[in-house]
Amino acid sequence: MESGATVTDTYLHRPVLLAEAIDALNITPAGIYVDATFGRGGHAQVILQQLGPHGALLGIDKDPQAVAAARQMFEGEPRFSIERGTFAMLGQYVQERGWMGKVNGVLLDLGVSSPQLDDPQRGFSFRQDGPLDMRMDPATGISAAQWLASAPEQEIASVLYTYGEERYARRIVRAIVAARQEAPIITTGRLAAIVAAANPAWERDKHPATRSFQAIRIFINHELEDMQACLPQVVEALAPGGRLAVISFHSLEDRIVKRFIREQVRGDDFPPGLPVTQAQLRPRLRAVGKAMYAGTEELQANPRARSAVLRVAEKV
Repeated sequence: MESGATVTDTYLHRPVLLAEAIDALNITPAGIYVDATFGRGGHAQVILQQLGPHGALLGIDKDPQAVAAARQMFEGEPRFSIERGTFAMLGQYVQERGWMGKVNGVLLDLGVSSPQLDDPQRGFSFRQDGPLDMRMDPATGISAAQWLASAPEQEIASVLYTYGEERYARRIVRAIVAARQEAPIITTGRLAAIVAAANPAWERDKHPATRSFQAIRIFINHELEDMQACLPQVVEALAPGGRLAVISFHSLEDRIVKRFIREQVRGDDFPPGLPVTQAQLRPRLRAVGKAMYAGTEELQANPRARSAVLRVAEKV
């Protein structure tokens, strides 16, 4: 960390779709809100600005640096609290506060944050050499380097294909397995070089290791499993009229969110042809508007917003 820098300003973080997400939450001054992916608090700051003295905001993040930033940023702020953990524990944190069924809005800003990506010591980036870690919480689980050292070839190929949609997964994995027999793969630079050399079709404006790094990160951090566990908990936590706003950066994430909202809008499953009314289907959510994407101005200021998708739903 640079001299005089703080945990909040060492790596610049631009919250994506900020205005759209805040508008989607439909904030009321006395409401209860959950920023389930605190990051560096870009969304949280604006939510708090719109809350009155009786409002409340809970932040959740598994990254200890993000939690430290939250405590520093909102020190002495009685309306704010932070929990270090995965958003798959949202229901537990809400229940502990007596908020179940009373929450007015939940925000999920999925994926890796700019501070995580920009710090080479975290091991997320193929653009800067550093230790191959990739854990959002370095105190739990195994690092990407540890996993790559021992995982079977078929398992690595499955991860690259499933989570990265990497069509050259088998070819890349053969190169990884051959390389690890020569020496352990412990840096992002070496992994990126191995993947790039094995990838026969480099896409324009996209590093050839992009999909592989993304896939390994999602796997190491159980990102999709945590999201699938979290979404039903959000529905239980929300008050009637409460909003769910989810920003996704990956087609797999967005597909899960889109399918979940559609199922909750449809309601209970009944055998085909059974005469039931809409009320008997007991829908839990209604979709609010269409999917939203970053505009030209935001994309010029923050190219990382190019794959962001915002979906919003409201509890019935």
